[in-house]
This record gives sequence, C-alpha cells and structure tokens, in this order.
Amino acid sequence: MSAFSSRVAGKLHRVFKNKIKNVRYLSVSTPCCGEHPQAKMFPVMRTPMLPADSFKGKTVFITGGGTGLGKGMTTMLARLGAQVVITSRKIDVLETTAAEIAEETGSKVLAVAADVRDPETVKKAVDQCVEAFGLPNVVINNAAGNFISPSERLSPNAWRTITDIVLNGSAYVTLEIGKRLIAAEQGAAFLSITTIYAESGSAYVSPSAAAKAGVEAMTKSLASEWGKYGIRLNCIAPGPIHTVGAFSRLDPTGQFIDSVKEIMPSGRLGEVEEIANLASYLVSDYASWVTGEVVRFDGGEFVSRAGSFNELRQVSKEQWDLMEQMIRKTKGS
Repeated sequence: MSAFSSRVAGKLHRVFKNKIKNVRYLSVSTPCCGEHPQAKMFPVMRTPMLPADSFKGKTVFITGGGTGLGKGMTTMLARLGAQVVITSRKIDVLETTAAEIAEETGSKVLAVAADVRDPETVKKAVDQCVEAFGLPNVVINNAAGNFISPSERLSPNAWRTITDIVLNGSAYVTLEIGKRLIAAEQGAAFLSITTIYAESGSAYVSPSAAAKAGVEAMTKSLASEWGKYGIRLNCIAPGPIHTVGAFSRLDPTGQFIDSVKEIMPSGRLGEVEEIANLASYLVSDYASWVTGEVVRFDGGEFVSRAGSFNELRQVSKEQWDLMEQMIRKTKGS
C-alpha cells in the first residue's frame, strides 16, 4: 500500500471505526435482520436443468449418499434417469433414503453399507454395484468428515479420522473403480466435493483443509494420467450450503450462518438443489471436454473475503461523500 493510501486508510479507520467492519473479524454473534437485500437478485432454481433422461441407462456411485449434499445429488441424478448406488456406514439411513428417492423418481437406488476408510469395504461395495448394475459411469466422492477445533487441541486420532475419510477414502474409491474401468476399457466421469478453503487454507479446520487440498491435487493428477482411458475427473469447491449434518458440527450455536449471509455478495447461502444441478452437469456428456477442473461454487464468498477493501461495501452514500472530501484534502496536502 502506498504512503498516500496508508494516510487515507488511517483517517477512514479513525472516522468510521464503529461503522466499517472488516469481514475477517465479524463476530459469530452478528445478527442477520431478515432476508439480505441481495438475496432476491440470486433466485434459487430447484428443478433439473438438464433434459429428462440425460442419465438414462447410466449407473452412478455416490459416497455419503444418504444425507445432505449426497442425498440431493442422488435425487437429482435419479430424476434424470440414473440408477444410483449410495454408500455410507449407516445402512438404516441409506435404506430409508433409497426407498424415498426410488418412490419419488421411479429410478432404482441401491443402498450399500461401506466405510470409505476401509479399502476392503470399498471393494465389497463396488462388487455389489457391479453385480446389480455393472460398472459405474459416474463416481461422486462426497463422503466427508469435519468439525471446528483449535489445531493445538487436535489429537492424532482426530487428524487421522478426517484425513482418512476425506483424502484416503476418496483415493480408495477412485482407485478401486478406476482400475476396474481401465481393465474393462470403459470411460467414466469422477467428481469430488471439496471446499473453497482447500485453496486458501483455513484456521480451525486444518485437517479438512489439508485433506481437501489433497483430493484436488489427486483429481488434477489423474485427469492428466487417465484421460487416455476416457476418464474425466473434476471437483466442485462449494462455499456454505446449509445441511443439518455439516452445520451441526461447524456452526453448533446456529449464529455463524447469519454472519456469513452478511459477508456473501449474493446475500444468502447456497441450496442443495443448486450444487446438485452443477454436479449433474459436470458428470454428464454435456461436459465431456471438462476435466482436471476445480469449480468454485460459493456465491462470491472467496473473492469477497480476499479483497483488501471489500469491507467498504458497508459504507453508505453519505459516508462516501464525506470520504471523497477527505481524500481530496489529503491529495492536496
């Protein structure tokens, strides 16, 4: 920053220190007064954007498919004609979800218990997929684990739990299915769900940040290596999309959501159907030339937090008038 900019910034801080809040230091107790005015400018489309039967005759394998984002993606793909295998450790949750989606969409949904941290259970789950539907045409690594904690409080087991689910689990699924696809000379589309802080890093979620960054590196590496086999690999890096499971661990007080809405240029959190639509496009034949990409999907959160002066969006017209006078006086001095 130049000396001129520093002088102006110093004056602005003194004049408006109670008016302008740096988004990086927003308190989690900051209230949200109703709907953010920008939210209406970014409407939510909950219906499938792709044509009906876009996935007819195709098999999809989704980890963490019983709840949250996984359930949303399963529902969207089933609506578009896919037969879907959903996996997680909780078979009762999976079976309930599978029955619900099958009844709603008319597509076949198979629930298979698997712990992605265990290569043997992953192998058995893929065996069941092959037996029921054949090798998958689409694979979505969605299983995740995360919680907030000061890093100095993390035990080795806490670190291992997150990285085993996110990084190792994604690798086990990708390698198990990828090897079979290559042997069968069958192409496929892989998609992994990461996060925007895989790029920047983030305090208090360091195991998740490290593991998600590893998934993105694996995706880019294999996109280069496996393209010759007709295999595409991409990631979606979402910002905050409200699901009960994730926010119970990342926002236990329920107050963080309101602060995030104030930060977001779009004025709202993402919706499950929105990421489901993006995911369905990236794994479809319409995106057949997209590979090795990490698609940021965050309502503008990443760029909003990154800019040095983005907090000035809270300044009113009257305050801008006053600042303009101050700047002119400073330039003339």
